[in-house]
Amino acid sequence: MRKYWLLWAWLSICLLLAVGAYSVAADQPPVEGPEDSWPYVAVFALVLGDAVIAVLPGETTLNTASTLAAQGVLELHWVMLAGALGAVVGDSALYWIARLFRPRVQARLDSALKNPKVAAAQEIVGSTTTELIVFGRYLPGMRFVVNASMGLSGHPYRDFVRWSSLGGTLWAVYNCSVAYLVGTALVDAPLASVVMSALASTVVVAIVFLVVARRVRRERRSGSVDQDAPTS
Repeated sequence: MRKYWLLWAWLSICLLLAVGAYSVAADQPPVEGPEDSWPYVAVFALVLGDAVIAVLPGETTLNTASTLAAQGVLELHWVMLAGALGAVVGDSALYWIARLFRPRVQARLDSALKNPKVAAAQEIVGSTTTELIVFGRYLPGMRFVVNASMGLSGHPYRDFVRWSSLGGTLWAVYNCSVAYLVGTALVDAPLASVVMSALASTVVVAIVFLVVARRVRRERRSGSVDQDAPTS
């Protein structure tokens, strides 16, 4: 039940942000002249690479590209599409790398699982496939752990890519919408806009997961009380 509550909550947040971003975009003057495709290819490539090599700046790329969209340099919907495709293809790339090159990936996964922050993040997100694939990407280190684990365990790819597509699309729409709205408000300060959009998106994620964590703790306390209660 918790996973559906979290899913609907995040769908609502992303939908509201997307509607807000596109409402603002509709009031902006159209971009003059044809746009080159290479910036969107770069967004796609960097987001894809972030799934396999975590040091690449996936979120920062989307924030920067969306800020440029707010200034009329790029188109927001193409940035969202490039980010979503990059996220989904990147997830699948790591899934198949883990499945085909098990020993090498297993060593990296074991090292990541020893990180107490990753363990705490997994406890907050949950343990079901849906929760991990859709929401794990918002927490540091979890995207690699989840996608590699799915490949190593031989989880059915059809199920994996279905939830990866949903999670990657929500992630891209969310980050791009926040960055675009902030970039529109701070159109004369693009560098500050990138920094503020990163902070804003992090704060919203932190609030959502804090609420979820508190709910999980309440459920556990309630369950422990029920187990300790004497039976007649």
